[in-house]
Amino acid sequence: MKKLLSFLIAATVGVAALAAYPEKPVTIVVPFPPGGSTDAIARVLQPKLQEKLGGTFVIENKAGATGTVGAAFVKRAAPDGYTLFVSSLGPFVIAPHLIKGVQYDALKDFDPISIAVQAPNVLVVPAASPHKNLGDLLAALKKAPGKVSFASSGNGSSDHLSAELLWQQSGTEGLHIPYKGGGPAINDLLGAQVDAAFVNINGIIQHIKAGKVRALGVASEKRNPLLPEVPTLAEQGVKGAEVQSWQAVAAPKGLPADIRKKLHEAIVATLNEPATKARLMEQGFEIVANTPEQFAAYQATEYARWKKLIETRKITAD
Repeated sequence: MKKLLSFLIAATVGVAALAAYPEKPVTIVVPFPPGGSTDAIARVLQPKLQEKLGGTFVIENKAGATGTVGAAFVKRAAPDGYTLFVSSLGPFVIAPHLIKGVQYDALKDFDPISIAVQAPNVLVVPAASPHKNLGDLLAALKKAPGKVSFASSGNGSSDHLSAELLWQQSGTEGLHIPYKGGGPAINDLLGAQVDAAFVNINGIIQHIKAGKVRALGVASEKRNPLLPEVPTLAEQGVKGAEVQSWQAVAAPKGLPADIRKKLHEAIVATLNEPATKARLMEQGFEIVANTPEQFAAYQATEYARWKKLIETRKITAD
């Protein structure tokens, strides 16, 4: 009888705690500086989570070591629903293969909640480039291996890996020029100081529309609504080179199932609100809003994919 009474009391306390969630401020950790795509997604979610769940949600940017500093911080936090992690694919599936001594296990130390959005990388060249299509660029790569320059936002970035994947899948070789961030890389691309680059559609669409750069191909399975006239790489004969940059929400491992359900429902509802959805799609994002199980399965696939490419191409972070 005492055991039954204790169980009932514990269950009642647990339900009361859940019903009250969140009782204190929830920290949303973004592992990058303010202003990027990941930070933008966090700032879309933050006020809506407050509205739907009550309480206070606060964004904290913990940048450093390509997102791994913030990821390690989240890993160490209590799995009580009061620390959330909004990150791009980098810390989840790329950085663990590039940076020695990463202080977390990307596949085991987080509870996935949902991949919020994704957006493809686009292969672009300066407006004055002689390369009018992907065929022209591949011909130049084959004619002068290691001479055609590709800018990126840094070693091991998704734009760098996109170039490596293109070269691998097309049997060519270019010259990688890493920059300290996407801004400087795009500036030199606009100034025709480099020959080409893969850039996430969010960061390059305005320059494509303005005619400052030419899009040669989209690294996605289907054409993008913002660039319906631009064929995919696969349409042009280079298969297996699809690269989507994605932003997702997770929490420290051990998040109570009921709290995860509550968070997941609020996040999915937010992303599918007509006004929010339209605004994100105008920026080039595709709404994913998948389940925790789908997130985990996709992460495992991406983790293995990038591990193989990084090892095969002998890519390092330095």
